[in-house]
Amino acid sequence: MYPDTRAVKQSYREKVIPPDRDSVRRIVVETGFFNEEEILIAVELVDAHLAHGKESGYHFLFCEDEEGRVLGYTCYGPITGTQSSFDLYWIAVDPGFQGRGIGRDLLLRTEEVILSMGGSRVYIETSSRDLYKPTQKFYFQAGYVNEALLEDFYAPGDGKIIYVKALAG
Repeated sequence: MYPDTRAVKQSYREKVIPPDRDSVRRIVVETGFFNEEEILIAVELVDAHLAHGKESGYHFLFCEDEEGRVLGYTCYGPITGTQSSFDLYWIAVDPGFQGRGIGRDLLLRTEEVILSMGGSRVYIETSSRDLYKPTQKFYFQAGYVNEALLEDFYAPGDGKIIYVKALAG
């Protein structure tokens, strides 16, 4: 790993390539936040995009270092049946690079892409468990509003929080 990740030159790309399967798996495993089923889903979304492209409804933004190592990513897409609402399905950053602004940059850049696609609102779901307090704070600091709490959604004591942000175009 790098001693000071702020010194790492970063680039961003939307194109999904086959090695992204392993990068996504590595990142979501290493965060320690996701169970095996969630890890499989994260990889399945990459597979769906590789198989069907943008028609899959799943779009990605990857942050890489100068050697091509994926440091973090987002997965997002339009919500079927809505005029201009999007879901942010995943945002995850390699634990060795967290706290360096990569997540914030990924989120802001994803919002810009969503705007360019005609999106006007972004919805994000996350767990209400204490493990996710930093995630909840991250969304709040990024301007997202806690729109709803569905108690015991994922499991007893583990509710689903739905955040929303109206994008200014």
